[in-house]
Amino acid sequence: MYRFSRAIYRELASEIIEDPCSETPYANHERVLHACEAAVERLATDRHYFAHPARSLFCDIRVYFPMCCQRRVLNVVRQYMGFADEYLRNLPHNGFDAYGNPLQCRASTRKGTPCQRMPLPHNGYCPSHQHLAETEEVPAYAAA
Repeated sequence: MYRFSRAIYRELASEIIEDPCSETPYANHERVLHACEAAVERLATDRHYFAHPARSLFCDIRVYFPMCCQRRVLNVVRQYMGFADEYLRNLPHNGFDAYGNPLQCRASTRKGTPCQRMPLPHNGYCPSHQHLAETEEVPAYAAA
């Protein structure tokens, strides 16, 4: 998954503004790279609870770029996060995530521990917790 975060960084590295008061010469480059890696990793491991990954990453890294480059940064982030999302969506779901960890149901048991059953690929819930997936799709104003 690092190929997506590194691609974002490589595309934008030449436009990063360095802080003259920083103790290390490439501190902002490191911050941008770490933010890109964290966003892509979260997309891979927690995609159901990561609603707007491109917007989140852009908000994290936009302070390291000049104002004239903001639109380009946003477009690059949207493009590569879209590629990463499409790649993850097309992975075969044979019970493991992108890192080889076994998938678990997104729900919690009555005791508060995570459900250990295998989730269905289309929504991340096991057959016992399918009713929770149906309530996510109800708009907020209809529930109120």
